[in-house]
Parts: sequence; structure tokens; C-alpha cells
Amino acid sequence: MTHYGRGPGGGNAVEVRGLVKHFGETRAVDGVSLRVKEGTVLGVLGPNGAGKTTLVRCLSTLLVPDAGTATVAGCDVVKQPRQLRRAIGLTGQYASVDEKLSGWENLYMIGRLLDLPRRDARRRAYAMLERFSLTEAARRPASQYSGGMRRRLDLAASMIGRPAVLYLDEPTTGLDPRTRNEVWDEVERMVTEGLTVLLTTQYMEEAERLADDLTVIDRGRVIAEGGVEELKAKVGGRTLQVRPADPGDVYGMAGAIAHAGLDGIAGATADVEEGLVKVPIISDEQLTAVIGLLGARGFALAGIDTHLPSLDEVFLAVTGRKASAPRGVPDAHEEAVA
Repeated sequence: MTHYGRGPGGGNAVEVRGLVKHFGETRAVDGVSLRVKEGTVLGVLGPNGAGKTTLVRCLSTLLVPDAGTATVAGCDVVKQPRQLRRAIGLTGQYASVDEKLSGWENLYMIGRLLDLPRRDARRRAYAMLERFSLTEAARRPASQYSGGMRRRLDLAASMIGRPAVLYLDEPTTGLDPRTRNEVWDEVERMVTEGLTVLLTTQYMEEAERLADDLTVIDRGRVIAEGGVEELKAKVGGRTLQVRPADPGDVYGMAGAIAHAGLDGIAGATADVEEGLVKVPIISDEQLTAVIGLLGARGFALAGIDTHLPSLDEVFLAVTGRKASAPRGVPDAHEEAVA
């Protein structure tokens, strides 16, 4: 099993405080602060133009921030750029491989650029080809690879140097569902081996699958942060969904709940189309009280369930925009520096 490097400080692998980057009068990153714990995945969500890619470029030394501080794997991103580059890996929105070189040559070249001895670079190249299921295509030019194969090769290249922190900037953009799941499986495996990941994405399913914590950015600023379930709870809390045995009872049940005066419950909604009664709740005690009331009033129930807002609903609530922006389109601010 491969174990990836860790920063010397322990605790947080990434610490960002008040980071600012502007292009002319536009502040692409406007005072962003965040932390990523070692061995975890932080999902950074935001619509196109939010500043996600600009943030990643600042944290990977491709751009110099105008204000604020950032430390990654114990290295200051401005004062220690050379040391930092040896501690990170980066997979961008598009596979950045040399199409004239074979898969093996791409990986070997990256290893040598990272100052690995020839023997170690060869060994790592072969190991990564095997790990990412590219061994059979090792000697073929990358120009002959499918989109999914190029993405896996790009991810393999980012792991050649055993980084402590990996940046994944919308890594599954344009991939088919099967290849996307393969990438997710590999990311999960690497995290269990000690890797820390900062993931930018607009795929809600991707964020829910991979992220331990979330930071939502819009117009260069952090507008929400927390765990997946924590953010869902902040947006709308839980909804108790009660399905009556007789669909015609939805109005009667909703009325009974609304007029019962249960503590903290203002009312209920009768959803005739779905055959459900929906009740906003914040505690298990309220759930018990509602079910007890309906039983006491003689209503027969076919089922009960609780529902938290989806991450799509969270995204819409905190940004005012849907998470369905066009895939593969760089952030507006990034186009200025591409």
C-alpha cells in the first residue's frame, strides 16, 4: 500500500486566511479563508465564475495572491513555492498530457522533472500505469487514448511524486458515468491511504460521494461551509413525510396537525400528487408527537420517512443559482489568465 506524504504540522494540511486575487478591478478571490484536515476531502462548490479555479491556481503557485496567507503541507505558497510544488499534485479540468508521448513516457517524464532518480521514475511510472488500469496502453501515444484514459493518465501523473495534498479541479468534467465512478473509487482509495484532497466541483453527486466537508464560494467569497448534512440542515432542516393508507386522508391529516398546537410545529402540507403529508421538524421528539397525534386521531399510515434537502437545493439556496451551469467552461476570471 502506498502512503502519501503529510505536512509536518499535523492537523490541517491546508490553511487559507483572507486570500485575495484580483484581475484589474475584478476580485476573482475576495478574502477566502478555509481549512482542510489531513487525510480528508474538502469539496469547494460554486457556480461558473465563482473563483474556484483561481483559488486552486493560487494554492498551487501558478498565480501569486495579492493579499492574505496560505499554507499547504507546511509550506507557505508565496515564500516557499519550490518546496510546495514537491508536496502537491494537480489535476485540472482538462487532461494536461503530452499527446505525442506514450503513457509511460508521460509518467516517466513527470518523475524526472520531480528529480526522481531514473530507476525510481521508471518504477513509479509502471506502478501508476498498473494502478490506473493503463498497463496495456503504456506504449501507445496519448493521442490514441480515449477521454477517460487521458483523465486517468493525468491523475496518475499528479500522483507520481507521492504528494501530501492533491488538488482536483472539476476532475470528472466530460467523463461518462462509468469512468467518473472509477475516478471516484480511486480518490476514495487514496484518501484512505493518507492523501488530502481539495476538490472543486459542480457535480452535487460528486461532492456528496467524496467530500467530508464543504465550502461554497460565490463571486470570490465563502458564503457557506460545513459538513454535507450540516449544510442541508441549515437550509431547511428535516421534513417528516407521512403516507396515509388512504390517499384521501392527506387533507384531514394535514388539518389535524395544523390545528393540534404541537410544540414548534406551525403546520403541515398536503401533497395530493405524491399522496404525502409533509411536516417540517427539527427533532425526533416532534416526529414522535406527530405520529402519536395521527394514531390518536385514528388515521392509518402506510409509511413514514424523513427528508433532508438535497445538495442541489442547498446550492440553489445559498447561491441563488442552480448547479447546472455548462460543463467544461472555465471560470470567467480564469479566462483572463489562461
